[in-house]
Amino acid sequence: MAAIKLTVDRIQPGLHIRLPLKWNDHPFLLNSFKIKDQDQIEMIRHLGVKFVYFNPDQSDVAPLPANQPKADIEKEQALDVEANKLWQEKQNRIEKLSAYRRRVIQCEKEFERSLARMRSVMTKIRNRPAAAVDEAKQLIDDIVDKLMCDDNVTLHLMNGKNEFEDIYFHSLNVAVIAMMIGKAKGYSAEQLKALSFAALFHDMGKIKIPTAILRKQVPLIEPERNYLKLHTKYGLDMASQIEGFPESAKVVIAQHHELRDGSGYPKGLKGDDIDELAQVIIVANAFDNLCHTPITAEQKIPYTALSHLYKNCKHLYKEENLNILIKFMGVFPPGTVVQLSNNMVGLVISVNASHLLFPNVLIYDPSVPRTQAPIIELASKDLKIVNAIHPSKLPEKIKEYLNPRSRISYFFDSDE
Repeated sequence: MAAIKLTVDRIQPGLHIRLPLKWNDHPFLLNSFKIKDQDQIEMIRHLGVKFVYFNPDQSDVAPLPANQPKADIEKEQALDVEANKLWQEKQNRIEKLSAYRRRVIQCEKEFERSLARMRSVMTKIRNRPAAAVDEAKQLIDDIVDKLMCDDNVTLHLMNGKNEFEDIYFHSLNVAVIAMMIGKAKGYSAEQLKALSFAALFHDMGKIKIPTAILRKQVPLIEPERNYLKLHTKYGLDMASQIEGFPESAKVVIAQHHELRDGSGYPKGLKGDDIDELAQVIIVANAFDNLCHTPITAEQKIPYTALSHLYKNCKHLYKEENLNILIKFMGVFPPGTVVQLSNNMVGLVISVNASHLLFPNVLIYDPSVPRTQAPIIELASKDLKIVNAIHPSKLPEKIKEYLNPRSRISYFFDSDE
């Protein structure tokens, strides 16, 4: 049902309303909300608002009869104090939001730099392999040092620009996810560096697989599947020819498609016969592959990818690693479009390790420019996520505003 214009003397707690004001013209956090108490009603009147838009479908009560009494002068003075307090709280929130956006911009710059360094590594791996290894180790040192410096790590959704550099995005994504799992498992900095080095190079053998197979947008036929499976052998052959290439990474290259029930390849290893580092990378690799298969109809949003792994694949991966992946991603990972309990729609943009069930959500609000869109920390609000929405189901205007990515990439920052 469409919203109904309602004079403010008829509003009461339990009504869901939308204010006819711009977001920066009132002290409330959102333009649309359910009225909690009489104080909010008095504040709306105090702002000089003559009418609001009432949404019957989201309201718990009906509007009051017309011509309700107004607040007295003494109450008005008290409301001035309360309004100033609300304005200050909102200003503090805006400043916090600005600081958050600056951190995200800085994080995206670091991600782009890391991606460029990753591209350089993979370009050199054929002709200058020793230089590629040194460059990769330096990249990993920089990332791991940042990861280890603070316990309060935030996993961010990144704005990957290029759709056609899958091996760079994928390798960096798997490395970041594996590092987060490794950190949760209590790995030392040296163990994390070994893990992330192996993750960066786990798919290096794919540079010898024809692009037509790697990017084929319909299911592969059996000869093509068999050819693709050779990337573990090709990668191991390449790594074995590079002086100083870590043995731990060679093992991961060989084993990153093995599965605990023995159904993986190339050797059909079972359980803990699979290397420990490989088992971390296997689950990170599986998650990213579910999100980014070239077969469009089979691509899963992060929320359904995690659900699929948990419901259907627990027997394939080490339970501890899968549980950690689900825990730090949160139930609704970055990149998930969600519906909130107030019916607003938003995009999960980051998950904080300290508040896993309450991610930060960028809210769709057509009355606010996208660059100033509210970002709500669900941990501190009365709102909760009630549903995940597939981006294809979104109206075009909401899709343009939220810009859900077809290429999901992750990076992290810490509150230094």
